[in-house]
Amino acid sequence: MKSRSGILVCLVVAAVACVGLAHASHHEMNAKTPAPLVETYEALGDAILATKKAEWNLVHTILATTYQHAQGAFAKAVSNLEAGEDARAQIEALAELVAQLGNEGDASVAAIRKRLVEGGHHHNAKGEEQGVYEEGFVIVTRDAKKQFLASAGAIGKLAAKPDAVALKAEWNKVEKQFAQLHETR
Repeated sequence: MKSRSGILVCLVVAAVACVGLAHASHHEMNAKTPAPLVETYEALGDAILATKKAEWNLVHTILATTYQHAQGAFAKAVSNLEAGEDARAQIEALAELVAQLGNEGDASVAAIRKRLVEGGHHHNAKGEEQGVYEEGFVIVTRDAKKQFLASAGAIGKLAAKPDAVALKAEWNKVEKQFAQLHETR
């Protein structure tokens, strides 16, 4: 909300500056853009770029939090399996969390991303053009998404017939992919 109010303030200042310039006499005018307009545009540019950085930081935090929850579900599932207890609920939760990693969040986050894209905002427009990112994605590449979703599917299948060794092997793939996301920042 602060970004919107900051942008609004910049636009109001620009409008006031324009009104003042419109009243200036013709002999005072020159071909150069008036300094107050340039300064206002500079402030607006800073606000837009800061918003993009804030978006990256927020998505990064969403991913990190999801990963931490996945780590907890994995640890509980393995603990249950090693104790001979039922781990299906934890394995299903883990599969869902890994899928959320691949999709940069759950359905509520996807709805926001869709709204941003429909409004013309593409965090990685160049990467989308090159096929590196899905439309509107900020951090997770197409390749990473594919790996996370494949792991989510494999983990989900383990809920029917839990196997600690297979679960650990699949989780290692998730850990490796998550680490790679942080290397490419």
